Amino acid sequence: MAESFKKDLEKYKDIDEDEILGKLSEEELKQLETVLEEVDPENALLPAGLRQKDQTDKTATGPFNRERLLKYLEKEAMDYKDRDDIVPFTGERKGKAFVPKQKSKEIFQDEVTVLDPELEEALCSASDTELCDLAAILGVHTLVTSNQTFDGTGSKEGYNNVVKGEKMNPVFDEPPNPTNVEETLQRVKNNDGSLNEVNLNNIKNIPIPTLKDFAKAMESNTHVTKFSLAATRSNDPVAVAFSDMLRENKTLRSLNLESNFITGVGVKALVDALRDNDTLTEIKIDNQRQQLGTSAEMEMAKMLEENTSIVKFGYQFTQQGPRSRAAAAITKNNDLVRRRRVERDQ
Repeated sequence: MAESFKKDLEKYKDIDEDEILGKLSEEELKQLETVLEEVDPENALLPAGLRQKDQTDKTATGPFNRERLLKYLEKEAMDYKDRDDIVPFTGERKGKAFVPKQKSKEIFQDEVTVLDPELEEALCSASDTELCDLAAILGVHTLVTSNQTFDGTGSKEGYNNVVKGEKMNPVFDEPPNPTNVEETLQRVKNNDGSLNEVNLNNIKNIPIPTLKDFAKAMESNTHVTKFSLAATRSNDPVAVAFSDMLRENKTLRSLNLESNFITGVGVKALVDALRDNDTLTEIKIDNQRQQLGTSAEMEMAKMLEENTSIVKFGYQFTQQGPRSRAAAAITKNNDLVRRRRVERDQ
């Protein structure tokens, strides 16, 4: 039925509606308007600008003439009679006129205090400490600043009744990380026995391949127990490389990956590797560029419940469920460590 209706409409595609309307007479146009009012009484099928009928009965006065229009409006305004006021204006003033008060100008003259010559000479030759003591005896405590009152000394700058500000101690930025990246990488590859900690924190210009080389070298290293690469712009490929390292390395005790660009993919790779690692006791992965998400937090909570060696887990959970499970797992692992220590001491 619908297809046959569409076929019937196809024959009206090439019809020129403007040509048909132009051939209609005035009576036919009025009949058409009457029919359209019955079909579409609200004119919803017409554009908004064409829904109002033309109700102008006057004949056109010609083209637009601005001067003539202004003269007509002015004439209409002058001929229009103003309405009468309910209370006619008489010009009478009610109340008292406002007179501003004149303030008296008092001239203050500084009085010159004249002292005895002996007292004047004694005050001029007195030191700052003696003047502070004299002010304290006389009870004039506002002549000295807070610092002068504290240490009993002062200068002439303090005699203005203004507390002297203390000098600010500058706070300098932390010095850059002095670690030599290339030298440290070579020592890790050579399994240097004197190298127990690798600190690459805040070195932002380390290439990603170099960080992967560190992870590869740590797989066979047996001396480094703490590895830190916070704020090194590490991303998911670096996290995957270190997850492979955690499956092979059995010496590392602490790993810090905070303040990097690791997403949920890299964190899940680390979590999967920690399920097979029973030597790492501390890991930090907080403050990443973007939030890890609920699924990543659930995986971390499951891993902590299965792992028995991690006693410090640096991450701020955003969901209550994973946070509670992780806290219970960390408490359990710390209790296991305490029991092992007690058994070893006995």
